[in-house]
Amino acid sequence: MHSNLCVTLPCGIELRLAAAVKLYEMGRLSSGAAAKLAGIPRVVFLSKLADYGVDTFRLSPHDLAQETPLV
Repeated sequence: MHSNLCVTLPCGIELRLAAAVKLYEMGRLSSGAAAKLAGIPRVVFLSKLADYGVDTFRLSPHDLAQETPLV
């Protein structure tokens, strides 16, 4: 997937980030808990999600319908 990332980040950090992203994507961790696992601030974690093709915000169709009138 990101074979050259160990060049820019130490492999241990990259592995923790990849694990945190996957657990977040699966819904097993909140963004805050995933950021803590990755060892980075939550804002940085959220910005890194795009690098892995993971949506920052996950809304079900039901949740989206409830949020839309608020806009």
